[in-house]
Amino acid sequence: MNALYFTEEHELFRKSFQDFLQKEVVPHIDKWEKSGTIERFIWKKFGEMGYFGLNQPEEYGGMNLDIFYTVIFLEELQKINSGGFAAAMWAHAYLAMTHVNKEGDDAIKKKYLTPSIEGDKIGCLCITEPFGGSDVAGMRSTAIKKGDKYILNGSKTFITNGVYSDYLVVAVKTDPDKGNKGMSIFIVDRETPGISASKLDKLGWRASDTAEIAFDDVEIPAENLMGEEGKGFSYIMQHFALERLIMGINAHARAEYALDYTLGYMGEREAFGRTIDKFQALRHSVADMASEVEMNKEFNYSIAKRLNDGQYVVKEASMSKLLSTKMADKVIYDCLQMLGGYGYMEDYPLARMFRDSRLGPIGGGTSEILREIIAKMVIDKKEYKPAAK
Repeated sequence: MNALYFTEEHELFRKSFQDFLQKEVVPHIDKWEKSGTIERFIWKKFGEMGYFGLNQPEEYGGMNLDIFYTVIFLEELQKINSGGFAAAMWAHAYLAMTHVNKEGDDAIKKKYLTPSIEGDKIGCLCITEPFGGSDVAGMRSTAIKKGDKYILNGSKTFITNGVYSDYLVVAVKTDPDKGNKGMSIFIVDRETPGISASKLDKLGWRASDTAEIAFDDVEIPAENLMGEEGKGFSYIMQHFALERLIMGINAHARAEYALDYTLGYMGEREAFGRTIDKFQALRHSVADMASEVEMNKEFNYSIAKRLNDGQYVVKEASMSKLLSTKMADKVIYDCLQMLGGYGYMEDYPLARMFRDSRLGPIGGGTSEILREIIAKMVIDKKEYKPAAK
């Protein structure tokens, strides 16, 4: 236990969550990986256990716990070897629900946040567009106000939970002439006429549904606007810090899991009369990997602590995602090599880990975009500030 960040209560939560995952989730993972559909019952079980409300306000059914419960939630989800299942859970709890909690009014929170915490509603966050990628300010989707409604047109892509979710948190231009100053956030019911979704076939994250979504003259009630009109870009940027830290934490956790599994294999696999963990070349490779995992983990914990304390850590969170996802890809690549031919077999977990990990440097802001953001802050002294709300 790292006593600098985790208490005995944290560790009891970790053990109980590990037990829950082994009992309720792991027996179904291979089926969900093949089908690309996570059965609805598991969302309800997560809700009943309070796992979707760890960081949510008590008045809407949450527990308002410190960020290290979230860190444990993220880490243990990475250690059941399904990046897709993990993504579906945290995209609901920390992407869609974050916006509902931070920008939604009381009526929206009662209608969407409480059932999201309970596992009765599933949310998705729709930002990325087919022609925009990481260029959030360049989005083309619009919601033009007509009377007491907004008319939404456009498309989104690479949306986790984009097929099976019950509601969509959608970023659009309400005033296209103002660029990123004309962007707003809406919450939209899945059954609203004019919404269609197509499931995408991915290299990894096979268990989660990832969609391209089209909006064709979708009528949104004006009360479904979240926060202030024109502030959407600021809200997105504010929450990107959390998303990037989440992906950094995910990365160190899956790398740690890959290394632990590989060490177990090396202790049993024999070559030339001894187990392969006795060969110096492999031992030194493990030493390098273990050092990189630990360095990234400690950095990520420190950023989580600062975020929990109310600091605006957009630079550090960007660094977390940039370095941790790069490290995880390398560690998992090298771990797969340790298994030789078995590492290339789907019957062994490294093959799936290898595919799932590759999304790390892409999703939530590519490494190239993150480097430019960091460069602006370090070289150009640019300062990003949180939104007012």
